[in-house]
Amino acid sequence: MSRSRPQVPFATRYARSGMVCSVDHLASEAGVSLLRAGGSAADAAVAASAVLAVTTQHMCGMGGDLWALVHHTHGEAPAALNASGRAGSGADPDALRAQGRTRMRFSNDIRSVPVPGCVDGWMSLHDRYGRAPLAEVLAPAIDLAEGGFPLSPHGAAGATLLEGIANSGDYSPQCLPGDLITRPGVATALREIVEGGREAYYEGDFGRDLIELGCGEYTTADLARSQADWVTPLGADAWEHSIWTVPPNSQGYLTLAGAWIASGLDLPPDPDDPLFAHLLAEAAKQAGWDRPAVLSDTADGAALIAPDRLAPRRAAISPDTVAPLGAGTGTGDTMYLAAVDADRMGVSLIQSNAGGWGVGLWTPTHRISLHNRGIGFNLTEGHPAEYRPGRRPPHTLAPAVVQRADGSLRSVVGTMGGDAQPQVLLQVLARSLCLGSEPAASIGSGRWRWGAAAGTGFDTWAEPGNLELRIEGHAAWASANGLTDLRQRGHHVGTDGPHDNSFGHAHLIEVHDGVLAGAADPRALTGSVAGY
Repeated sequence: MSRSRPQVPFATRYARSGMVCSVDHLASEAGVSLLRAGGSAADAAVAASAVLAVTTQHMCGMGGDLWALVHHTHGEAPAALNASGRAGSGADPDALRAQGRTRMRFSNDIRSVPVPGCVDGWMSLHDRYGRAPLAEVLAPAIDLAEGGFPLSPHGAAGATLLEGIANSGDYSPQCLPGDLITRPGVATALREIVEGGREAYYEGDFGRDLIELGCGEYTTADLARSQADWVTPLGADAWEHSIWTVPPNSQGYLTLAGAWIASGLDLPPDPDDPLFAHLLAEAAKQAGWDRPAVLSDTADGAALIAPDRLAPRRAAISPDTVAPLGAGTGTGDTMYLAAVDADRMGVSLIQSNAGGWGVGLWTPTHRISLHNRGIGFNLTEGHPAEYRPGRRPPHTLAPAVVQRADGSLRSVVGTMGGDAQPQVLLQVLARSLCLGSEPAASIGSGRWRWGAAAGTGFDTWAEPGNLELRIEGHAAWASANGLTDLRQRGHHVGTDGPHDNSFGHAHLIEVHDGVLAGAADPRALTGSVAGY
C-alpha cells in the first residue's frame, strides 16, 4: 500500500480491525460500536443505516429504498440485495396519460411512491449476515430518535423546504445547525420492528397509513409482500481487479461499463491533466447515453456490459475530440455507507428518498417521509419500464465492491448523486485502481459530472447530445487553461464551487495487509470514518 503525505485538512484514516464510513459521524460511531461488541459488518451497516434514517431523513429513511452488496467469502462473488420497492396494485398508467401526463410527477403525488423497501432490506441483511440481536443493532438509532440529535448543516438547509408540509412537525423550517431534534414517531416504529419484525411495520400503523394515503394505490397484499430479494450480482474486470455491483433495475451496470471502457484507454498518469478528465467523461457518456431506453427491472445486466456491446463505444473515443453518440444534474438525495469487520466481511450499502425529503408526503403516525423513486418509471405505453402494478422502477442506487484477482476484498465504495453516481464512482475507481491513489485523494479530489441543462438530477440522459460537462471548483481542470483545453476538445463546460454537494458524497474503505484505510467525503460536511 502506497503511503503519501496526509492531505491537510483531509486525510486517509487507518484502523486494524473494523471500519465504517458514512455521511454522519453519529452513524459511523454506531456502526463501529456494533463491531467492537462482536457484531458483523452487516450488523454495523444496519445500525449505521438506521441511525441515518433518524438523523438524515432529508436524504434517506424508512420511507425509502435500500440496496447492498456483501463480500462474505474469499474467492466468491459478493451477495447482492435488492430492497427497492414495487409499484402498488393500483398503479394505472392509462389514468395518468388521460390526465395529459408524459412523466411521473416529482412531488405531491402518491403514485410516485413504490412500497418503501428500506426496512425489508434491513431485515434481510440482518437475518442472513447479522450476529448481534436486532434490539442491539437498532438501539443507537432508537436512543437518538428519543433523546435527540444535533441537526447537521445539510439537514437544517433541507428543513427550510418543509413549510406547510403535513406531519413534518419534528422539524421546523427555522431550524438551525446544532438544534436538538427528537423523532418520537420514528423511535416507536423502530421499537415495533424489534418486537414484531417487518410485519409490525408494513402490516401495522405504517402500512395502514400508506394504504390510507394511497387511496387505492396499495393493497394489504402489497404491504405483506417483502420488497427485498437476494439477486445475482453483476461483475466486470477493469484495471486488474473485479468490480461488482447490483443488477438492473439499478443503473450499476453503468459503473462497470464505464470502468471497462476506461481501462482500455491510454489514461495519462497525471490526474490533473485535462486529458484524464476528458477520457473518463467520454467513457461515462458512451456507457450511459442510452440508459432511458434500456434500463428496467427486466433488463439483462450481463448483456448491457458485454464486450461486444461496449467495444465499439470504446473505439469511438478519441483523445482529441468529443465522440459521437450512437456510432460507437442536480443533487440526488441519497446516502452511502461502507463497513468492514475483522473477518473482512465488507458491506456496501446505499439507501435513498430519491429527491430530498421525497415526494412531500409524510405518514401521520410515525412522521416518516415517503420517497419518490417512482419518478424512474416511464409513461410511454409498452416501454419496458412503464409504470405498472408490481414493477420496480429504474434505480440510480449503485453500491460497489472491488476484489483482487485472488478473490480477496480490495475495497468497498459508493456514493450518492442521482444520475451522476456511476460517473463519480468511475473517477474514484480510476484514481484508486489505475493510479494507486490513497483513499483521501481518490475521494477528496475535484470531480466532473455530466449535467442536463436543467432538471432534477434524475434526467441527465434525457437529451444526451445536449449535455454540459460540469467541473468542480477545486479540480485542477477548473483553471483557465484546463477549461480551455476541455473546450478545445469539444466539450460544453461549466463550473461549480469547490467540494460542491452536487458532485456526490462518496465513501471508500480499502483493505491492505491487515490494515484498513478509509475516507469519508468532505462534501458531506458531517461525514466520518470510524474504526478500531
